[in-house]
Amino acid sequence: MGAQWSQFFPPTPSLTESNLEPQDGKVFLVTGGYSGIGLELVKVLYGAHGRVYIAGRSPDKAQRAIEDIRAANPSSRGSLEFLHLELDDLNSVKESAREFRTKESKLHVLWNNAGVSWPPLGSVSKQGTELQLATNCIGPFLLTQLLLPLLEKAVADSPAASVRVVWTSSHIVDLQPPAGGIDMATVRTPPQDRGLNYINTKVGNCLLSCELARRVGPSRGIVSVAQNPGGAATNLFRDNLWMKYLAYPLLNSARKTAYTELYAGLSSDITMEKNGCYVHPFGRIAHETDINKDRLEATRTEEDGGSGKAKQFWEFCEEKTRDYY
Repeated sequence: MGAQWSQFFPPTPSLTESNLEPQDGKVFLVTGGYSGIGLELVKVLYGAHGRVYIAGRSPDKAQRAIEDIRAANPSSRGSLEFLHLELDDLNSVKESAREFRTKESKLHVLWNNAGVSWPPLGSVSKQGTELQLATNCIGPFLLTQLLLPLLEKAVADSPAASVRVVWTSSHIVDLQPPAGGIDMATVRTPPQDRGLNYINTKVGNCLLSCELARRVGPSRGIVSVAQNPGGAATNLFRDNLWMKYLAYPLLNSARKTAYTELYAGLSSDITMEKNGCYVHPFGRIAHETDINKDRLEATRTEEDGGSGKAKQFWEFCEEKTRDYY
């Protein structure tokens, strides 16, 4: 109960723009970086002199954000650039990764920040997949896979455990945890239940994070972290306004929740030994005792005494994306 309570009412952030070291020479990519939590994260990264790519579908929104951020940080030595990306279209994801590779040879941190919640029933991706599953899991999975070579190149001349992939989960995985960690039948055939489908994607992000850590941590030196940024007053619940109104007293500013993502991506607390960890608002590594038992077992392979659900979910995403490499 204490862990749940502290996610509703988090302690003071430990890493903010006030104590973040200069990020000169670092290359960052933030999906959904022109609104909400992503926008606030981009502001901090650019203010710390990072080279930041804002990935999303709207060049107009991105350009307005870029102009505003530059105007507010005239002394920044960093750079800002838009990267077109539609996570609900795997062809777009593939092209976005190709374009990024023409601009950069390394990537230090990838924030899989963008997502969608509770779209109208029947909403699907360009490839016909349930929209939340496509946008929140399958698209980010493909983007991450296509950018792994650039992350690996960054490892060679970066401090240990500083090259990272950050996945975005939600407090809902603790409030309404699916039995068994995740039911793969409802992943393969999503029901007419927007809430369950959303929860599956947020658990899925946790599973992808742990599985990526298991697969590339020891061999390539890349850290993978999932995080619950905390409830934020953003447009994520634009298709579910009643939930936003009910939750409003518990919502935080986008800037405060961005500190969770900042911590997950840049805090030195997260070492190789902590690879695959889960981060609570506004920047705290969760203890295993704070994590739902079924979800914890799902992140482990059957050989290690778990249920192997993370491996199953990973292989499901592989199957969905195999034609786009």
